[in-house]
Amino acid sequence: MSRIDFPSEPEMPANASSRWHAAFFVGLIFLAITLSACSIYKKCGLNGCAGDAGITAAVQKEFDERSELKPPNRISIQTLDHVVYLSGLVDTEFERNIAESVAHDVPGVVRVVNSIAVLGTVY
Repeated sequence: MSRIDFPSEPEMPANASSRWHAAFFVGLIFLAITLSACSIYKKCGLNGCAGDAGITAAVQKEFDERSELKPPNRISIQTLDHVVYLSGLVDTEFERNIAESVAHDVPGVVRVVNSIAVLGTVY
């Protein structure tokens, strides 16, 4: 019998694994937000729950008043059923924590889901 030689698997670049982990993490966050949004849609309808737009505007206003949360940081805010979802990218863990704390302090917010990534950090 002849021996069959299978080609070896190609070597992955050193940073490919961390990119894969980051992409996987982002995918999980997207899935979680999408699934929770579906349940909120059933409860609140296409326009969201009453007060959600006001909460988002109030959180954005508070962020705009904090120099540590301004660009180059990129933070997105979405509110569903009085739960604030934060996503984006900041430079430090301190800025990530400030964003969550500021959002918690806005009237009407019942919970904050902080999915903000810190530049250079692999989760």
